[in-house]
Formats: sequence, C-alpha cells, structure tokens
Amino acid sequence: MDGKMQLLAAGNLLEAHTWKGMLESSGIAVELKGEALLGGVGELPTGIQNVELWVSQPDYQVAKKQMDLLNAEQPQWKCVSCHEANESSFELCWNCSAEKSEKYS
Repeated sequence: MDGKMQLLAAGNLLEAHTWKGMLESSGIAVELKGEALLGGVGELPTGIQNVELWVSQPDYQVAKKQMDLLNAEQPQWKCVSCHEANESSFELCWNCSAEKSEKYS
C-alpha cells in the first residue's frame, strides 16, 4: 500500500473541492481531511481549521504540477473607467463594475 502525502492545506472549502474535482478529472485520487472541523470556526484554533488535500505518493509530483499551473501568475488588468487594478480572472472591475476592456494594461 502506498503512502499518502499532503498536497496542500486550504481554509476555503469551496476551493478545496474545486481543486479536488480538477485533480480527480485528471485521474488522481484525492482525499480531503479536516472538512468537519470547519464547523468550529471561531471556536477552534486557526491552525486546525484547514481542509487538507492528500494524494498518493506516486501521484504527488503530477498533482503538484497541476496545482502550480493553477497558481501561475497572470497579469492584472487596469479598468479603463476608474483605473483600478483587477485580477486577471475578473471580467468586471471590482471597484466600479465596468466590463473588462480589450485595451486593458
């Protein structure tokens, strides 16, 4: 039986499930640990409130590479209306709700 390795710990359950689904769609079995502890937010120490993604040792390197691709730095864009910086994944400006322009910089 192969050992398990912790791939990452995340405080956001939605993100953890999204990453789990992405890895599983690539054929990597993922185990979530700590889901039940999130109900104790505010009652438990913050160090034990994370959801952890665990994968088998042989799958670890492939899973790590896939997670690194998700965290790749992507350029921000500047809103043409209010000139506020926005994350690349935003389609609307977080500040004024203007749509992302093709002329962003």
